Amino acid sequence: MGVGIAHAFLLTGAQVLILERDAEAAERAQAALVTAARRSVERGTTAEDESALLDRIDVTTDAGALGASGLVIEAVPEDLELKVAMLTRIEAVLADDAWLASNTSSLSIDLLAATLKRPERFCGLHFFNPVPSSTLVEIVTGSATSAGLTDAARGWVQAIGKTPIVVKDSPGFASSRLGVVIALEAIRMLEDGVASAEDIDTAMVLGYKFPVGPLHLTDLVGLDVRLGIADYLHCTLGERFAPPALLREKVAAGHLGRKTGQGFFTWSE
Repeated sequence: MGVGIAHAFLLTGAQVLILERDAEAAERAQAALVTAARRSVERGTTAEDESALLDRIDVTTDAGALGASGLVIEAVPEDLELKVAMLTRIEAVLADDAWLASNTSSLSIDLLAATLKRPERFCGLHFFNPVPSSTLVEIVTGSATSAGLTDAARGWVQAIGKTPIVVKDSPGFASSRLGVVIALEAIRMLEDGVASAEDIDTAMVLGYKFPVGPLHLTDLVGLDVRLGIADYLHCTLGERFAPPALLREKVAAGHLGRKTGQGFFTWSE
């Protein structure tokens, strides 16, 4: 996800810097971003040549290197303690006029902002996976988010060729709250033997014009990610978001979707 976000901004002419946890992860991120940049040149989705793009890519394991950044978007996994630790670490090295955002798909922006010294310069920027082909970004405003940041965020999203929507901070925001409730019901239907995974998805694709079915999308998002969001929404919004036993069983078995090759469907590269 972080590489996809960096790639989107790279194509607008921005200098991008990815912070990774260790040297191995940094190497993987750099290789992935370089590959994405080269493909953009090959496909003609950028007017720049390869060398111009590659010159604006950097990867580091040193948080201090972010000190000159005007905007930093946190994109670590959906774990509250991990996000708080990363956001406070980043804010400590940023200039007072820099902007900070979280790519969280469900965690409260106000809860995250409460740990920051400059909450007015913080918001949610919820990108969707895969970033290159998705066209929506949720701008999530907390109670302290400044109007200036909201306006700036609209401009950033539009500059990378995506459509912004502005959502007030609430559990699951708009997209995750709606998407998860549909996905959970599809999993319950599969669990109850109502229909096959293929037929449940086909019902939504052909009957309701979904681009992909909810079970297919869950495999793309990751069953572990879906479970984490559902657990959070269950705690904050009630029983209608209680994760089905089938979802927990698959996550426990390591069947996390496309990234492991097995979820509600079987995937092969």
